[in-house]
Amino acid sequence: SRVADAGAGAGTHSRRARPARRGRIVTTGTRTAAAAVECMPMTAAMRADARELLGAFLGDDEHYRASAAAYGDGGAEALDRALGLFVARPEIGFVWLAYAREGARRSAVGACVVCRAISTSRGSVVAKLDDVTIRDGWQGRGVGTAMLEALAVRLRAEGATRIDTACHRDNAGAWRFYDRAGFRPLDEERIAKLI
Repeated sequence: SRVADAGAGAGTHSRRARPARRGRIVTTGTRTAAAAVECMPMTAAMRADARELLGAFLGDDEHYRASAAAYGDGGAEALDRALGLFVARPEIGFVWLAYAREGARRSAVGACVVCRAISTSRGSVVAKLDDVTIRDGWQGRGVGTAMLEALAVRLRAEGATRIDTACHRDNAGAWRFYDRAGFRPLDEERIAKLI
């Protein structure tokens, strides 16, 4: 998973999502007191919010851009196809969105991509987390932490037993963010082959 500097401003490829204060309790579809964050899977009606956040991440994040060619990045058209697939095939995965209030206006302030897989080591469904991004101006306000905590609640309720992600080795902020969120390094690196 890629968090654009979520720790001290980063996550795996999250745009600088900083961890929130300890003790925060987040559940799917509810708001946290500190950041008033509400998290939920993307629906067709929320597609523009996901496109805006993920498009900015895929286009601007230096850590993602460093690997974009190896990933086979197809630009805005590929993102649009992917969002359509998430709407059409929710059993495979979803885009997880975080919303917060700015005055009377509700805005999408965070996003990540979650796909399901079966783990032979766990004997269960696990989640693959990618493209974690927090809107500029919202980093360091607990959005990334709230988003991942709410996601863990949702996935646990669905029977998933682990969340896997990847982090660019040079994204120190993201590494701090994931460490604080309870992720542990596996001493292996994600590799890809285009087919």
